[in-house]
Amino acid sequence: MGLTLRALLLAASATRAFASCAHGTFLRPRAEDGTVEVGKFGYTGSIVRLSGPLNWAALEAPANSVCATGTRQSPIDMVEGVFSVLQGSEVELTVNDMPEGAEFENLGTTVEVITQGGTLKVAEKQFELQQFHFHLPSEHLDNGTSQAMEMHMVFQSATQEIAVIGVYINIADQAAAPAAKRSPSRITRRQEATTPPPATAATGPTALLETIFGVVDQISTPGTKVKTPPLVMSEVVDILKANAFQIYSGSLTTPPCSEGVNWHVSTARLGVTSASFVKVRDVIGFNSRYPQNTPGQPNILMLSALGSAAAAVAAAAAPAAAPAAA
Repeated sequence: MGLTLRALLLAASATRAFASCAHGTFLRPRAEDGTVEVGKFGYTGSIVRLSGPLNWAALEAPANSVCATGTRQSPIDMVEGVFSVLQGSEVELTVNDMPEGAEFENLGTTVEVITQGGTLKVAEKQFELQQFHFHLPSEHLDNGTSQAMEMHMVFQSATQEIAVIGVYINIADQAAAPAAKRSPSRITRRQEATTPPPATAATGPTALLETIFGVVDQISTPGTKVKTPPLVMSEVVDILKANAFQIYSGSLTTPPCSEGVNWHVSTARLGVTSASFVKVRDVIGFNSRYPQNTPGQPNILMLSALGSAAAAVAAAAAPAAAPAAA
């Protein structure tokens, strides 16, 4: 399985924490002085050669080594057979409203809301909500289909386990994006085990997201923060509990890529207006890790390295090309 969350705790504590999707958890504690820490890894652009996903393992060795060697990495393509289904009614999910607003930060690698209480209880195991943040476009794929955005609600337990609820976000003032089509054979196999409800497309903008993204332009610079207007969380909680979760054991989608993360990808869809999407896109840009291999299969970076080595051997063994005729 590669390095686990517990094994990585000691390695991570030996270096200065930088912002990741585990920000605010035991893996990446917040700065005690309230400073907004800016991530030292990237996705694209001028820093991609040094700090993009292909080189995450080398940024903070050995803590990040599982990014290149782990066999249960996230995100993945959510296709039939790689996940189990958990009905929303089987989950105890509560998230406190924030009538005074919440701290909204630009970590350089994402924008994040610091929450003020919330719990996820699954199979008698309880997790406490630490924060939620956003990826653009979605990191998980819905049967090969990318969505406009994805929200990650990050929880941790008293025994230092991580659970994440992933929620797709569509642009809701255009034609609602339907769930990805699935082949009849896949649907049949799935129904033999359990029948999840179809993914629910957003029928309008989600008030919580519109409120949050309404002030995202005030934190356009990495390292800045702002207080949001009052946040009502009950709408999103009700949507999640009325649908189902596709669950699997994966990893953080940012360094240190720790495995053993309990993923709950919702079949629901939240919505934002196109104007709000443009505002948050202009701040985030792009922050989506490329899809990983099927859980349990070799890490795609390891496969790539093997392929490159094989190509080099083949090239060395190939006969020299004859000189071109004059």
